Amino acid sequence: MAKFLLPLLLALAASLAYAGEAAPATADPVLEARMARITAELRCLVCQNQTIADSQSGLATDLRQQVREMLQRGDSEQQIIEFMTARYGDFVLYRPPVRSSTLLLWFGPALLLVASITTLVLVLRRRSKLADDQFEPDPEPPEAR
Repeated sequence: MAKFLLPLLLALAASLAYAGEAAPATADPVLEARMARITAELRCLVCQNQTIADSQSGLATDLRQQVREMLQRGDSEQQIIEFMTARYGDFVLYRPPVRSSTLLLWFGPALLLVASITTLVLVLRRRSKLADDQFEPDPEPPEAR
């Protein structure tokens, strides 16, 4: 077992030595900062709850490159977001706008919470009005038998 463990640890140490932050694709730090800000607002379409800035999927990599190219062309952040929204819909936005089609998305969790609390209160009130003989008796403890 030890003869397998040593090579495994060496391989792990070597991979950690080479791991690090990816170098930016352009030499312009302002452009990279703008690209990072925009990609942090766009959702990866194939990942679970990740931005395209965080995702390592092929599609996210392609979208980051496309955003970078659009910025190099001189497109504004708003133009890029409008382009992505026109192409992929509001789902691509990490914070979609409040519209009639997204009302359930924005207010659904609060409505579900209110409905759950209302149901709990109604059930507890109804149970409090019941007589004791309408409930099942508690089981006897083992030492009482």
